[in-house]
Amino acid sequence: MQFTHSPPPTLTISQNFWRYAIPSIAAMLVTGLYQIVDGIFVGHYVGYQGLAAINMAWPITYLLSGLGLMIGIGGGTLISIARGENNPQHAQRALDHAVLLIAAVSVIALVLFVHFGETLLTIQGANHTIKALALQYVQSFGWAAFITIFAGAIPMLIRNDDSPKIATGLLIAGALTNIALDYLFIGIFKWQLQGAAIATIIAQAVTVIGGIIYFCSSYSPLRIHLTMKNIRFNHCWKIVSLGSSVLIMYLYASFVVALHNYQFMQYGTELTVGAFAIVGYMMTLYYLVAEGIAEGMQPPVSYYYGAKKPQNISKTTYLAIKVTIIAGITWFALLYSFPRALIGLFNSGNAALTSEAIAGIKLHLFAMFLDGLIVLATVYFMSVDKAGKALAISVSNMLVQLPFLYFLPQWLGVNGVWLSMPLSTILLSFIVLPMVWSDLQQRNKIAPSMPQPAV
Repeated sequence: MQFTHSPPPTLTISQNFWRYAIPSIAAMLVTGLYQIVDGIFVGHYVGYQGLAAINMAWPITYLLSGLGLMIGIGGGTLISIARGENNPQHAQRALDHAVLLIAAVSVIALVLFVHFGETLLTIQGANHTIKALALQYVQSFGWAAFITIFAGAIPMLIRNDDSPKIATGLLIAGALTNIALDYLFIGIFKWQLQGAAIATIIAQAVTVIGGIIYFCSSYSPLRIHLTMKNIRFNHCWKIVSLGSSVLIMYLYASFVVALHNYQFMQYGTELTVGAFAIVGYMMTLYYLVAEGIAEGMQPPVSYYYGAKKPQNISKTTYLAIKVTIIAGITWFALLYSFPRALIGLFNSGNAALTSEAIAGIKLHLFAMFLDGLIVLATVYFMSVDKAGKALAISVSNMLVQLPFLYFLPQWLGVNGVWLSMPLSTILLSFIVLPMVWSDLQQRNKIAPSMPQPAV
């Protein structure tokens, strides 16, 4: 077995970055359509209580996507490093262990969702009506945990096999399927949140089936094997450790949304939670772009790391930082300038809901470009095989929220809940960004004196 493709030698660093970043951003936005389209249909056909319910279910179901991405990006990083080292046997080994992890983690997730889903909704302060709606969503995903986790992992594995366009195409096929089925199940059949869940699960199955076909085709030198032969625990642990920072990012997002839900129910109403859901969708659009930039940066950075080209690592990372900042500032300017038009996608004329969501956009999203840089920093350290630093950033991103969420609402009420995330993000950025700068400067000092491709 040998690799049939590698980064074309005639490409500049900038061209190679965009070769991965554009499909990766598109893939993340397409993935986000699952959540956003669900919100649009639920907002119009179920109302603000449906939005509140799906926002309380989301922190629970989001963990499945995080588990899939943990395995996909951990295994994918090893595949990219193996490609940089021109070692196809190691790449196949990474894929084999990733597939085994998907199967094992899915069984655990199924058991936890079925037995503890209702408890996790109760902890967030869900009342009887919202809990009944949210439970439809949570339990459906629990029974389909294998599909959701596999759907999160397989595009990352395909992308790191140097086929980013195919990975994006599979995600687009799934997203289009989800839109059509959302209209059918929610708009026509009136299945409410259960319809949204079933539509998403079927759409994810389309992506999974397409990914399996890819690894059985001539497009890839790798093959999917669900086998225990030559399986080693330390290889599984390597994938988990590399991808754990990404899972922690998902845990962070789930944890913070759940805490916000609880605090909004304490200091506000169901309407406030519904407004938070809409603001969350606006944040998600940028967060997905930032994550797409970071994940687009990961394959070339990992490749350059394996190929021992540190100056290329620095140039690629600086480019990713610049794009992340520009995207964040641009999106907030659009949200600030045209809030009613964007909120109207999720709202059928409820003036109180619109007013609350506008206030939330102004208070909650002004520092979101820094959150994008923190995501980028996490993926950067993971890409250069520094899983410990990546994990530390992800854990810190979650823990730093706690004092802000506890104290600010006591002083400022609902406004304090809205402000807790941006203020804690500003604080963390003063620590994380110098870490990235220092690591890049150190790489430049030890870089070999050889000519490097232009950016």
